[in-house]
Amino acid sequence: MSGTAEVREPAGAPRPVPGRDRGQRFVARAAGLTAVLAAGGALFGLLRDQMIARLFGADSATDAFLVSWTIPEFASTLLIEEAMALVLVPAFSVALARGTADPDAVRRLLAGSLPRVLLGLAAAAALAALAAPLLVRLLAPGLADPALAVDCTRLTAVTVLTFGIAGYFSAALRAHRRYLAPAAIYIGYNIGIIATALALHSRFGVRAAALGVAVGGVLMVLLQLPFFLRTLPVRAAWADWRAARRTAADGTRRPYVLGVTFALVAPIVLFALSRQAQVLVERFLASSLTPGAISHLNYAQKVGQIPMVLALMIPTVTLPLVARALAEGDSEAARRRVERDLLLVGIVAALGAAYVIACAPQLIEVLFQRGEFTAESTAATAAVMRVYALGLLGHTLVGALIRPFFSAARPVWFPLAAMGVGLAITVVAGSVAVRYWGAPGIAAANAAGITATALLLMRGLAGRVVPIDPAAVMAGLGRLLPAALAATAAGWATAARIPSAPLSTLLTALVTAAVFAACARALRVPEAVTLLSAVRRKPKATS
Repeated sequence: MSGTAEVREPAGAPRPVPGRDRGQRFVARAAGLTAVLAAGGALFGLLRDQMIARLFGADSATDAFLVSWTIPEFASTLLIEEAMALVLVPAFSVALARGTADPDAVRRLLAGSLPRVLLGLAAAAALAALAAPLLVRLLAPGLADPALAVDCTRLTAVTVLTFGIAGYFSAALRAHRRYLAPAAIYIGYNIGIIATALALHSRFGVRAAALGVAVGGVLMVLLQLPFFLRTLPVRAAWADWRAARRTAADGTRRPYVLGVTFALVAPIVLFALSRQAQVLVERFLASSLTPGAISHLNYAQKVGQIPMVLALMIPTVTLPLVARALAEGDSEAARRRVERDLLLVGIVAALGAAYVIACAPQLIEVLFQRGEFTAESTAATAAVMRVYALGLLGHTLVGALIRPFFSAARPVWFPLAAMGVGLAITVVAGSVAVRYWGAPGIAAANAAGITATALLLMRGLAGRVVPIDPAAVMAGLGRLLPAALAATAAGWATAARIPSAPLSTLLTALVTAAVFAACARALRVPEAVTLLSAVRRKPKATS
């Protein structure tokens, strides 16, 4: 893999600082390459979902599999996307910022954290497999086939270990500004699921998909391992760890793990768990509806959140820059970077929501309507996805806001409180709405809860970590609303007039994007112009 292209900061270049041209070009290239690979992962994710829909449809068997998929979903959020990254990226960034003052900081951090992480992950994976029957009863008490869900859950439990290792590797590599391998892991993950399910579905049924999840997790680790070994001082850290083990019996002090303490980890982990708990609420409420409701919610969410996944590549790339700026006391640079990121991700989310709402039925038909996935399933999934799209901006802003909250590598409990408010709204509103509107009511409650959390995080960030101007950010986001409404109306009209679903999705995308861009330019949203210019430029990659 040594010849694989990767975005790297030029040797000897100054540290990228928001506002400097050199730093902006580096961020643009890194974000561009990361977005391309993330789009590839999302594409394979769609192929995975298409395959599952075609092979197994949307019935009690897929509901059982999706309940077991709760573990990988939690593991992905906790161990790859949020908690692990929000703990380790700032920690490694602080270690790197110490530079010549403490050249062994990275090695000591690695030696003090990685062995403990591996041991904890292995124990958690074993516990999840043993507790599978209890987990299924708690997650979906009304499930039609709980025994199948238990079998699948025991297979997917291995992702607690593999996702955790992959998340550790990703965080360490991103802190060192190596983005290629971390961005490519979901491609390998989805290829593992697709290949395993296609090869074994006739023999094992939906259990083959669960086995594929386990295989995909292993591929995540293997994709990053060569890069991790080449970039991090693994051998020296291993020697330090063995030396510490030998001297521990003599009372010698163990190496200090920079910035990684229980006080720091606890609020991050609890926030990630509370955010992912929205999925638990949805599946708990949907388990009492007709078979297939959990599947409709899942497919709608997976497709509807693709714009969010792409948008969050921007703050994912800039997280090490913000963390390092805060570590060096440059709060002004951090403020500029965060405010710009929030507006950029808002543009992507608003445009994505407009497109999803405009042609949801056609999009679901193109992606899933084949084999066991019927026209009725298409209509039900599209109805849910249109409601989900109302919360897309909220989901995206929460994902972008939480990164600077924990960039300072110090305990911050406010995000957990904000997510608690949003989760409470989701629970109360969902419990009421499901009685009248079924699955779309659950989606509406999700949108309301996450939007409330985003607003609270926006207000709380300014006074606690990064001194952003919430009013200015909200004003910039507010200018996107007319553009999104106009794009939605134009896209809906286009989709309704074209009988061919594939052609409709293509032309609607073009019309929606064109109208949105024209309106954003007319409303003088400078970030929209910058983003469109960046999209037109070909991202550079150097070895």
